[in-house]
Amino acid sequence: MSQSLHDNIEAIEAGYEFLLAYAAQGRETDAGPGGSEVRDTLTAMSEAAVAIGTALTGDSDPFSSVVVDDARKSGAAIALVLAQAAISSELVDNLNASIHLRALLTDLFLLSETLS
Repeated sequence: MSQSLHDNIEAIEAGYEFLLAYAAQGRETDAGPGGSEVRDTLTAMSEAAVAIGTALTGDSDPFSSVVVDDARKSGAAIALVLAQAAISSELVDNLNASIHLRALLTDLFLLSETLS
């Protein structure tokens, strides 16, 4: 697996773990102490989703097209959250529950195991 693909997979996986913790905080907004970290994390995840999609576009492996599609859908969901004036724990919890983000995570777990 290329280093950049590996790094982007790690950004998605680590970002999801952070989002789980953020969702449990019961925050109404991302304003205040520590709140900007959620935007930074979501931005990194969004960039990683785009990079993963770009890296796998045109790959001859049929599973690559599945990952590309799931990365696109996840990126759209993340962008929707980032566009909000306030990012609450409830909003992040709903993103975490999104089938699109979960599908991408599962894709990446599978991809990581096959490319190791």
